[in-house]
Amino acid sequence: MSSLRNIMDQTPLVVKNLIIINVLMFLLTSVLEFQGINLNRVLGLYYIGSPNFEPYQLVTHMFMHGGLTHIFFNMFALWMFGRVLESVWGPKRFFVYYFVTGLGAVVLHMLANYVEFSMLTKELTQEQVAMVLNQGTDALMQGKNFSNPLMAQLNNFFNTPTIGASGAVFGVLLGFGMLFPNTQLMLLFPPIPIKAKYFVIGYGAIELYMGFTRSGGNIAHFAHIGGMIFGYLLIKYWNRNSQTFY
Repeated sequence: MSSLRNIMDQTPLVVKNLIIINVLMFLLTSVLEFQGINLNRVLGLYYIGSPNFEPYQLVTHMFMHGGLTHIFFNMFALWMFGRVLESVWGPKRFFVYYFVTGLGAVVLHMLANYVEFSMLTKELTQEQVAMVLNQGTDALMQGKNFSNPLMAQLNNFFNTPTIGASGAVFGVLLGFGMLFPNTQLMLLFPPIPIKAKYFVIGYGAIELYMGFTRSGGNIAHFAHIGGMIFGYLLIKYWNRNSQTFY
């Protein structure tokens, strides 16, 4: 316990507070679940055309997680790479970077969602889409869905929230790779060393492939790519307006 306290004491302010908030929200979600309240469905991010969408979800979804593994790996990556960036940039710049990449992830995720929405609805009538919007949520609450497979898929699309800090965390990973490209990282599988720049490039390529092939289940791959893209653009912008490389 004392070692954990020492680690947190040595962690920079913004990274430490982000981890604390995420962990507290995870614990609150777990407690409320026993009372029949699904906080992920309230604070998670829905497609902007969904009846469940609320503007505050653009931010709140970044503090929600779907399980212990999900939050552990996100917070571990934030701690490992984010504390280095905050030590270099300072708390204010890191705070801006984190939320710019998090919101940038939302932008690309929403664009990908719009494409998916267009593909789902092009073979449905306006009446069918309206029926999904008006009756779909109640049907799922009763454990039911539409017999029409496209309507059922659209209903799940409207009623499945996106949660997690992964978009911002991928932005942090990109930032670390740009600032410290030749730093050796040790992979877990396989256990081999790799330079940060190659790790970032490889991870980005995998996410791009999985995004276009729609593999990997419900993982928001384009959100990860969006976090990396906006992180790259922001660092380039800062670098252009500063004599110090970021």
